[in-house]
Amino acid sequence: MKKSELFFTAILVPLDFLMLLCAGLGAYFLRINPWVSEYRPVLFSLNLPFGRYFSLIIIISVFLLIVFALVGLYRIKSIRPLLNDFFKIIIGISAGIIILVFYTFLQREWFDSRFLILAGWAIAIVSVCFGRFLINQWQKYLMKKHHFGANRVLVIGQDGISEKIIKNIKKQPNLGYQLAGSLAGVDINKIKIKFKKQGLDEIILADLNWPKGKVLELVDFCEENHLIFKFVPNLFQTLTANTSFETLGTIPLIEIKRTALDGWGKIIKRFIDFIVAFFGLILLSPFFMLIAFIIKGGSPGPVLVKLKRISRNKEFDLYKFRSMVEDAEAMKKSLRKHNEREDGPLFKIKNDPRVTKVGRILRKYRIDELPQLINVLSGEMSLIGPRPHQPDEIAQYQKHHKKVLAIKAGMTGFAQASGSSDLPFEEEIKLDTYYVENWSLLMDLKIFFKTGIVLLRDRSAC
Repeated sequence: MKKSELFFTAILVPLDFLMLLCAGLGAYFLRINPWVSEYRPVLFSLNLPFGRYFSLIIIISVFLLIVFALVGLYRIKSIRPLLNDFFKIIIGISAGIIILVFYTFLQREWFDSRFLILAGWAIAIVSVCFGRFLINQWQKYLMKKHHFGANRVLVIGQDGISEKIIKNIKKQPNLGYQLAGSLAGVDINKIKIKFKKQGLDEIILADLNWPKGKVLELVDFCEENHLIFKFVPNLFQTLTANTSFETLGTIPLIEIKRTALDGWGKIIKRFIDFIVAFFGLILLSPFFMLIAFIIKGGSPGPVLVKLKRISRNKEFDLYKFRSMVEDAEAMKKSLRKHNEREDGPLFKIKNDPRVTKVGRILRKYRIDELPQLINVLSGEMSLIGPRPHQPDEIAQYQKHHKKVLAIKAGMTGFAQASGSSDLPFEEEIKLDTYYVENWSLLMDLKIFFKTGIVLLRDRSAC
């Protein structure tokens, strides 16, 4: 899923709402215009004052957005044919108006003017179509001139299909691709050089006439480096258990999905993360001040610590309340012989001597992790996701361990909610991999409530 597809689809929702609102207001002011009211007096002004009418238009606009979603106007696509959208807009608005007319038949006090309904219907169709036309032209302009949201793609192949793909990408920048280069064959070393020098977003394998081992090696490389992998369908159909289908010009492409978290799910998840983190930080700010005062009084050092973590192959600073002494990281090497986690690359000591008295209480109730809301707000983390990984741990991961890096790390996750820090490393990887491959909003909700239960019962972090 290209970044441009997500952005330009998400922006359609507030735009359609604004256009529907304008259509409702336009119908109202057109009706009370002296030129119209002279021939047909206004009779609804007493029963339907402007304030009530405006509230009604907001409700109707939200209702029509739901209808739009049902008829497929918010499906995520790289190209949105205006003619196709035009017919769906007519169907959506007409269906919505019919439902509203039926409702007003039962609730006569809402509308006393058929003109408002008919004018609103016509103006809504024109205004929504006009808004989408503007977005379509803006999208084409940004992609053509600035490659906005376009995925940097490497095309692999030496036949006519690969040449046609390259030609389509160059001639149609509005497809959402920016050609980063092409290779005649599956040469992993050359692909790695291209990836490091040019920063790829996806790889398209146009020619599948290569040994199966090389293709699987390419798939593994894309998975480990969070690259989108697509191929022209022909062979290796056993790879397509979790895929999506699209066309590049006239050429069909199949994308192998690393995770079910995509499209509108990705947009909604980020929206929830932002809202919860934003209001959470505001509501918890007095509590944060109290914790800061306690930490300062308990031991010397900063209130917050910044720990290096990696999420989706990007290193970031994870914020936590300080629960250890100042030189805790320097002491780690000397304490490694006491590591109780022998089943993997993780480091844990039950009674870690580096943890302060205040820190033990903070860890016991997971209070030390609350500043991670800052990371969630900035988009570096999510509320729900795999555990944030340390750079030195990842260096020891095997290939199947790296699947958990496909999505953003979370403040809590399937593994944390299923056994906390006492869970064996391989079991943690299995649970987080299952989450990555089978994500859903319902699963996030279950993990959220399950985490609450764990917070009340489990104390393994201390």
